[in-house]
Amino acid sequence: MKFFYFLSFCLFLCGCKQAENTAPADSIEIPAVDQAAIMILGNLQDAGAPQLGCEKSCCAQKIANPDPLDAVVSLGLIDPKSQANYLFEATPDISKQLAWLQKANAGSPATPAGIFLTHAHMGHYAGLLNLGKEAASTKSVPLYTMPRMQDFLKTNAPWSALVENNNVELKALDSAAVVLTSELRVSALQVPHRDEYSETVGYFIEGPNKSALFIPDIDKWHLWEQSIVEWVKQVDYAFLDATFYSGDELGGRDMSQIPHPSVQESMALFDTLDQATRAKVYFIHFNHTNPLLQKESEAFKTVINKGYNIADPLAVFPL
Repeated sequence: MKFFYFLSFCLFLCGCKQAENTAPADSIEIPAVDQAAIMILGNLQDAGAPQLGCEKSCCAQKIANPDPLDAVVSLGLIDPKSQANYLFEATPDISKQLAWLQKANAGSPATPAGIFLTHAHMGHYAGLLNLGKEAASTKSVPLYTMPRMQDFLKTNAPWSALVENNNVELKALDSAAVVLTSELRVSALQVPHRDEYSETVGYFIEGPNKSALFIPDIDKWHLWEQSIVEWVKQVDYAFLDATFYSGDELGGRDMSQIPHPSVQESMALFDTLDQATRAKVYFIHFNHTNPLLQKESEAFKTVINKGYNIADPLAVFPL
């Protein structure tokens, strides 16, 4: 019995200590958005942080001091004129991400006016389940996908139930731009990636005054038939794959099985650009091991000193 009380007292102390170091979710300040804009809703790789099975210090710190802003990579496209929000990626954190969007765009509904998916890897579509009858039970949410992704959703449970129950309405993507409003257009750009179940795309987002490129996943820049350097020059914001900072980040694991352009590789491509062009780059989609998640790290300081940026949750980019 004494041991039971001692254990309960220890758990109580641990709980109190953790609560002191954790910001309550309702203390998050959501910026009010009054013009067409992109909002960063998450910057982590598919499995988030802390990641299941990770016993490294990077995840231990996240367990001890959870950050309510930690979320898997996603963008929100906000249109206050029509009080509509569009979501890029349906992540495991979709519930809080849509709540952030709704609060940022006063008067907008909880349900997005459309969802754009990049591909069928865990963190980019798993959140769709929250649209089903066990959760929000939405009605005909437009879901923009490429052909293989569309077939995957229609022919594999539990995703097929979303289609059969009209929780989502599949919208095919092709080479033509999706015209959302007279001021907002979205174009899919197919990129090379591990396409076990679907194609992989990035997105070119055009607003009334500015434009953005969103490519959270790609194998290597040189494998793409288009020039990432020219794209960075063309757009106002470039939210780019930064899964790993360096090629040796996973301690000897065969990186050819999980190819991504390391941040070091990307910077080697962009370092020849002038300072104003480099400032368009916002690195995103960080693995839990990526030192760019630690603002005191040398990697973080190097990226910032070179004139690049980190895509921070809730940052707003006017279009």
